[in-house]
Amino acid sequence: MSAPLKILIISSYTDTWNSVRPEAEIFIGIAALGADVTLMTQGDAEYVPRFIEHGIKVIDYHPARKLEWQAIKRIRIELKQGAYDVAYLFNNKAITNTLFAAIGLPTAIVSYRGQTGNIYRYDPSSYLTHLHPRLDAISCVANAVRDDLRKHSRLSGVAIQTIYKGHNLDWYQDQPAELSEFGIPENAFVLGCVANDRPRKGLPVLLEASSRLPIESDIHFLLVGSGMDSPSIQALIQKSPLRERIHVAGFRRDAPALIAACDVSVLPSLKREGLPKTVIEAMAYGVTPVVSDTGGSAELIVDGESGIVVRPGDVEQLAAAILKLWQDRDTCRAMGQSARQRIADKFSSKQAARDTLQFLQEVSDRKKAGRAPTH
Repeated sequence: MSAPLKILIISSYTDTWNSVRPEAEIFIGIAALGADVTLMTQGDAEYVPRFIEHGIKVIDYHPARKLEWQAIKRIRIELKQGAYDVAYLFNNKAITNTLFAAIGLPTAIVSYRGQTGNIYRYDPSSYLTHLHPRLDAISCVANAVRDDLRKHSRLSGVAIQTIYKGHNLDWYQDQPAELSEFGIPENAFVLGCVANDRPRKGLPVLLEASSRLPIESDIHFLLVGSGMDSPSIQALIQKSPLRERIHVAGFRRDAPALIAACDVSVLPSLKREGLPKTVIEAMAYGVTPVVSDTGGSAELIVDGESGIVVRPGDVEQLAAAILKLWQDRDTCRAMGQSARQRIADKFSSKQAARDTLQFLQEVSDRKKAGRAPTH
């Protein structure tokens, strides 16, 4: 009987207060499948007791900077003493330091890529992370991320594979929040948008789309996330004929409960999405998603069945999608239920764990055999 695959994972878990971290649950699933898993992370992270409970060894350490000699030295010692088959790395600090630490060692090195953009063959900084010659494989959160890497990097000798982050409907047990605190009537048709105010999130597109909707409608908007009270966003709200029905919740720790109380979830991103957790959470609560076709957003739904996909930046198409769902609420509810079922059927945490372990085993086997990876 062969020895279990020995895996060192380096990631950060200091921001897990909001909800479940799907990749963390994948690690737990991998351990349950028999892998020998060690996690290097902050010892005081909220997830640490859960990792330990499920047999994952935790090392209280995480690099403080993207490139530092002490981190390289610390990780190299662990790689040598632990005799790991694979190191699986989840952020730039982990990736850069471990790639340098692993030079000359037999451990297969795998990075995680969670969004499109910002990796280009002509950008020297990219060669510190996903284009580093020491890298053996990249796990991508969506096909769009995989294809973007292939397009812009021309990677050679690196295995690139999509593994969707898996979810479990049992993780989503929040009761829908009471929206009266925002002045939203009980029977209003509510569109929720959970996003921080960044240019790529496309909030101006959503606010402009509000101007295309009937003034006599009972449509209300709920904006959840940091920066929603910025002068630029407030100016756009004031331009809308529906400005009295656009409600800014701002940063909220109960964002999943707020979106669960909505009829529709809108993510109007313009670029650089991975597999948006806010869309997945809405789907898990049976809330119909409307997403722009960027990154992996469109991979989450079947257009017209479990949500609606619109062109990025297309105000008219976004307004038409909202109007369609408002006018036909039976269809809206049916799409929401289909969205929930799609998460259960196509984005299972158990399947993600199996796929991840298989991928890491294949990368390790190729490394040991000295074979070039398949693409």
